[in-house]
Amino acid sequence: MDKLKKVLSGQDDENADRAGIVERANEASTLAWGTRMKCFLIFFFLSLFCSIVGTCFLWVPHVGLALFAVFYSVGNICSLASTMFLIGPCRQLKTMCAKERAFATVMMLVRANRTSRV
Repeated sequence: MDKLKKVLSGQDDENADRAGIVERANEASTLAWGTRMKCFLIFFFLSLFCSIVGTCFLWVPHVGLALFAVFYSVGNICSLASTMFLIGPCRQLKTMCAKERAFATVMMLVRANRTSRV
């Protein structure tokens, strides 16, 4: 479990030796592991709920598409927020913008932008 915590929090063995004042201050101000897991689970299940409810709204006449767009977009945002609780917002953005994931990130943002315009 400790190894999983180190991997998800971005603490490698080689980075442990170079811990400076900024890293120590950042470590002291972060959430505890249990709090991170609780927040992750809350946002994860909230994202599932919003996505399922949004999908159910597809069959409602007249306002169904607008409600789908709202709930599905909120579900995507909650899904991204849930993983940010595990690895942190800076590392999340770095991995989203990595060379091998840049295309997927752009497609997700374009799709979210198109869905919110419906």
